[in-house]
Amino acid sequence: MSKSTSQQQSTTALSDSISQLSTDDARSKNTVQVASILNNPPRRQFTRQRRQLTAGERRQYARMASSHLIKLQQRLPPHARIGLYYDGFGELPTQPLLDWIIRLNYQPYLPVVGSLGRDDKGNVDKHLRFVPIYHKTLLNVPSRIHRLGMKQNHHRRLLWARELDVIICPLVAVDKNGNRMGMGGGFYDTTLGKSYQAGLKKPLKIGWCYDFQVVEQLQRQPWDVPLDGLITPSGIRWF
Repeated sequence: MSKSTSQQQSTTALSDSISQLSTDDARSKNTVQVASILNNPPRRQFTRQRRQLTAGERRQYARMASSHLIKLQQRLPPHARIGLYYDGFGELPTQPLLDWIIRLNYQPYLPVVGSLGRDDKGNVDKHLRFVPIYHKTLLNVPSRIHRLGMKQNHHRRLLWARELDVIICPLVAVDKNGNRMGMGGGFYDTTLGKSYQAGLKKPLKIGWCYDFQVVEQLQRQPWDVPLDGLITPSGIRWF
């Protein structure tokens, strides 16, 4: 065998090895992507399913879920401060939550986005603060549409999350370990991150959703803050 032929064969072998490594790497990345998709279904899967429900079905499911609130009541102090939210994207209606809060003489609060201005990078500060509301119907609460699409109350006396006893957290999906998938903005994770890392018991973080939003397992990120409890039409569970 000539020296030239030997060099050509070595070059071909090296090229084949590099090609195989590239193929294996692509397969590996694809496997990771597939696993990620399997662990975290696309948000649109749940938002579409929520929007397919009729108004009557939403109200019925909310009534069923509210029947389990008595088990949350057992963990709350008198005159508890409770954060909830407007249900503007097909979520399980939150008006029954407000009815319950008022009936038990608790104090309801709504989240406010952007009250702290912008961070050092020029982005809207993601720490939520909470404003008290004094209306019996969420539809009657004075509000404006934030640029992100959610309704929020006008600014008045604002509280930090740590001053509340409970925060009812919106979610797109949640798994059986309490890991929550939000809308992707990171507002609740940012707001609750420090108290969670410090091991504080306040505020309790409670999910409120339909049963079809509960999945077996979600892929969790280091910055994700899990829930303490979850209320659905079928019951309440603690994590």
